[in-house]
Formats: sequence, structure tokens, C-alpha cells
Amino acid sequence: MRYYVDSNAVAGGDGSQEKPFVRIQQAADIARAGDEVIVAPGLYREAVDPKNGGVEGKPIVYRSEQPWAAAITGAEQIRGWEKQTTPPAGVSAGNGSVWRVSIPNRPMFDAYNPYTTLVSGDWFIATYIAHTGEVYLNDKALYEVTDLKEVWAPHVAKGSWDPDGSLYTWYTEQDTANDATILYANFHDADPNEENVEINVRRSCFYPSAEGRGYITLSGFVISKAATQWAPPTAYQEGMVGPHWSRNWIIEDCEISHAKCSGISLGKYLQPENDNKWLKTKFKDGTQTERDCICQAQREGWTKENIGHHIIRRCEIHDCGQTGIVGHLGGVFSLIENNHIHHINVRQNLAGAEIGGIKMHAAIDCVYRHNHIHHCSRGIWLDWQAQGTRVTGNLFHDNTLPYDHLMCPEAMATLGEDIFIEVSHGPTLVDNNLLLSDRSLKLCTQGVAVVHNLIAGSLTAVSCGVNNGTRTLQSPRYTPYHVPHRTEVAGFMTILHGDMRFYNNIFVQRPVRPFLQQLMDDTARGDKAWDDNNVLVGTFPYENYQTYDEWVTEFDGYCGMGSAPSDRYYIPLPVWMKGNVYYNGAKPCSKEKDAVVVERPVRLVLEDREDGWILDTDLYADLPQKRPSMVDSECLGMAFEPEEYYENPDGTAITFDTDYYGEKRGEGFPAGPFAVYDGKKSLF
Repeated sequence: MRYYVDSNAVAGGDGSQEKPFVRIQQAADIARAGDEVIVAPGLYREAVDPKNGGVEGKPIVYRSEQPWAAAITGAEQIRGWEKQTTPPAGVSAGNGSVWRVSIPNRPMFDAYNPYTTLVSGDWFIATYIAHTGEVYLNDKALYEVTDLKEVWAPHVAKGSWDPDGSLYTWYTEQDTANDATILYANFHDADPNEENVEINVRRSCFYPSAEGRGYITLSGFVISKAATQWAPPTAYQEGMVGPHWSRNWIIEDCEISHAKCSGISLGKYLQPENDNKWLKTKFKDGTQTERDCICQAQREGWTKENIGHHIIRRCEIHDCGQTGIVGHLGGVFSLIENNHIHHINVRQNLAGAEIGGIKMHAAIDCVYRHNHIHHCSRGIWLDWQAQGTRVTGNLFHDNTLPYDHLMCPEAMATLGEDIFIEVSHGPTLVDNNLLLSDRSLKLCTQGVAVVHNLIAGSLTAVSCGVNNGTRTLQSPRYTPYHVPHRTEVAGFMTILHGDMRFYNNIFVQRPVRPFLQQLMDDTARGDKAWDDNNVLVGTFPYENYQTYDEWVTEFDGYCGMGSAPSDRYYIPLPVWMKGNVYYNGAKPCSKEKDAVVVERPVRLVLEDREDGWILDTDLYADLPQKRPSMVDSECLGMAFEPEEYYENPDGTAITFDTDYYGEKRGEGFPAGPFAVYDGKKSLF
């Protein structure tokens, strides 16, 4: 059955092509397995709540009739702004013009008022005061302030990646006598009654209210401006779009932007007695409540058969406050490919430990391939249980404070990096990527294989960042590992570090910005519990780790119970390195016996051209004569704790005989992500 929707149609239609519905929700109320909902170009101000899911082989498909022509928004347009002439006491007229509007709380905010709801949750930095609401001028979000004086006399937000934009400010308060929400905003030269001014009023745009509505495809829509709440792993994780604890959704060819917190959620369902428990009761620390959440989910149906297997492809995801894509437990066995994810958390108006272009806990058997991720405060953050996870063929850049005006202590919320892998036991596979930010890989973890990448940033936080941050007591974080290619927990263990593999990568040291050098030097003399802030490139951070041959001697003569006490089970695990090439002063670990160090300077410039992103480089002008060996699953072996091979989600072996473009590596192939690179073919 096909249903048709057209926002410009006459009300009272029956969903036929001749008499379409005017709202998507009308079709979502009745669509069933195998049905298709065709949505005409137009603006749909609604929160679509699919009442049914599809079944295997018969999904329910919601499709924009023309790609990016049907827009679903969580915002409403606001008129009736009144220009203000009298500033608060002690404030001059300031910069720009201030306007005020009063909005009756009913019916606008009957179910949910984003202007009385504060952003909050576990791992959110509570000193940041923000409402889930937002004010937009011509599709660009203004900056909330906590004092009306800052609307009249705004100042540049030092953390913002758009300092001029941060001068457009807004403030909210409640008029209790009239049961109204008051908004003040500084629109500078714009007249809000003539321009497009909107506020977000709905907490989602396309999201089922009930769990288990799987097998839904969402294709070709523009989706924006929802008042989403902070989405930590220990809470119900809401997003502007998402499957809400089900399986087999496809989100494709959509533009998703301007969620207050998260754009797409593949996240956790509501556990009423264990929802933001760390924030609410404070007696169990966050790590312990996280473990409780995982075990509870396993008891309550979190299995490979019931949850996950989603696909997000060919979407542009941008300008969200917390994450482009977030998830915990609900995103297992998913494929994220060919997406353009950029400008996430760049306003720096939210802060906490759950921020990134993609922030995923329990990315079990997930594949992230051929995505372009840039200008995010962090690219991909794989936190806990990155088991069977593969990050392959992606382009990362400018995910580490790209602008010099951010190089000051007041602006430094986080340095960021292209990929952060935290307290996981692996196997996690990072291959054929271009990692071009100042910091490429943050590795507070073990069980990672890094193969055939171009790495122009540092390896950071090696040997630190795995404890809970107590003052005097030991506080190791015990995290789970799973039955291979399943969700069932096999055990818990702390992070020993090591168990790392670096094969056939190219490392390039670029000039270090002075502030980053100073920060690294200061950190070396101070506290390195969470990060060493290293910005020097190469594998040298693993200098003091043992090779496998050295490590295995720790067990010589061991005969089990009755042997002399030993630390052998708690020392760092070994590392493997082979076939890597180092340019421009990038430094290898001395234990890599076949490292190739190239003395000549090289050019490495990423350019955004009309025909796509091009890497302008002479790296491949005179390749070293020493060629690397082919790498495969057998060569990489098993990650130590889960005893699982670096292999495909279906358990088959991988041979790394194709490059970034999918081209075959022939005989005599070079290190790095390209079998052949001529500088002409677009990267994305």
C-alpha cells in the first residue's frame, strides 16, 4: 500500500495520490509492514511517531518524493517581536538591537517546554547552564546567555568556533502571572518580524514513542531543530531521529542538523530505576552504574536477534550540540557509511564526556566506512566494548581545535582528536583511513590494530586515562568483553594497556602550533592521569612496551599454583609494529626493527576543490624501496581479553588487499591507505 502526504493539500484527504494527507503522522498512524509513505516537497512542522514497524523483507518506507525537498522540523516560526529601547540598569545600549516576545505556554508548550527544561544528565558538566530550547535566525542558532545583560551587551564566546556568530544572543524567563515564556534576543541588524526566526518546541522529529518498531526506512528528508536532551550511556538516549530500541532501521540520504544535543540516536532504552542514577543519587560512581545498565539490558532482551543492525548512509549531519550520532547498546551490528559529519559541538555551549561527531558505546561488530568527518570537537569516540568494531576508509581532519583563536586556556574545553578509543578490550580495527588532525588517535585502551593509515597527528593518552580519578585510592575501570559476535557478556577486566598492532602506516609530522607544544610540555610536568596531550607524531609512545617475544618470557617456568608471586598477569601487554614509514621527523618506536625513516621534507595539504576533497602531497614521489608485507587476520591474531580475531562481523577473515578507494593492492604495494595515488581522484 502506498500513502501520499502533501503539506499543501486540502485537509481531509484519505492518503491517496489524488487526496493526500497533509501531515506525515496521518500516514504513520496506519502504515504497516510493506507499506510506503511518499512525502511531497514542503515543510512539515511535526514530531512523527511511527505507530507500527515492518518485518524482515517488508519494511515500512518513508520517502521524500524529491531528495531534500520534504523537511521535518521540531521548530515553530515566531512573530510578534517587540523592539526594546530600555536596557537593564548598569548596561548601555550595547551592540546590536534587542527584541522581546511573549509566548503563551498553552497550547505551544502543553507537553514539553524547552525553555524551562535544562540540559542535564550523567557526564554533563553541570556548570554549563543551558535549556533544551534554541532560537534560530535564518536557520542559524543563536547563543543562550544566563543574564539578560549579556543580550544587551554580548561578548565573544571564547570557546566558539564562530566568534562573530556568538554575539547573537538570547535569554529566557517565565512570566508566571500570565503563564508565558518570555524570550529576549539580540538580532543585530536583522528585523525578526521580517526574517525567518524560529524556536524549537518538539523534542524529536522522527522517533517512535514505543520500543520495538523496527524495519523502518527513512529516505531523503531534511530534518532539523529538535529540543533533544543530553544523551549519556546511563540514561534513555533520545535523538532528533532514531529507532528507539529496535532493529533494522535504514536512515539514508537525509540532511540532519541543529539538534540541541544529538541528531541521530541508536541508543539505550529507558531503565526507570537506573536512568541518570549517578546524577540523581551520587552513591554509585558512573562506571558502576554503566556496568549495571549493561547487565540489566542483557537480562531484559539485549541480544543480536532483537536489537541493532541499523544502517545510516549518505547523510549529511551537522551543527548538533552534543553528537551527530549517539548510541549505547542499541547500535550493535550497525553500518555507518558514506556520511558527511561536520561542525558538531563547535559552538562549545555544551560540555561533558559524551561529545563527538559519533559517540558510541558498545559498537559491537559495527562498521564505520568511507565517512568524511571534520570540524567536530572530536571525530569518532568509541567508548567501552569496541569489540569487532572496524573504522575503515574514512577521511578525518580539523577535529582538533582548528582555529588559532581557540588556542587559549579560557576556550580549551577539549583538545579533541580524529578517533578516541576508550577502555575497550578490542578487537578494534582502524585501517585505510586518512587521520589528518593534530591528534589522530587517543588510545586509553588495548586491543587495537592500526593498519595502512595515513597518520598526520599524534598518538595520545597512551598508558593513561583508564582509571576513575580518585585522590588516593586505586580506581581501575573494569569494562566488559563479550562472546565473539554476540552481545552476551563473557567477563569484565581492567585495561592493562598494550595489545596493539601498527602495520604498514605512514606517519607524517607537521609543524606543531606553539600553544599545543606548550600544553604538552606543561602536561609532562604535571598531571597525566587522563591525557598526556602529546602532539608529536609516531609510535614512540610505546617505547617502553615489550614485544611479544619479551612478554612471553614472563611465563617461563610458571607452573600455576605454588609458583612465586609475580606481576605477570598485570603488566602491560605486548605491541607489534612492522612496515611503517615515518616522514618529517615522525619518530618510530625503537623496537620496530624494519621502520623506514625518510629524511626529506614532504608536502601534505588537504584542499576543498570544486570536484571534491583532494590531498596535495608528494609523499608518493619517491617511495621507500623496502616494501611492506600483506596483512590479514591471521597476521593480526586475536585481541587478548576476548580472544577474538580481527575479522569481519560474520567471522570470516580479512585480507587488507584493497585500499581507501577499494582498489586492489598488487605486488610491491606501498605503506599507507593508497595502492596508487596520483593526486587527482577525490577523497570524498
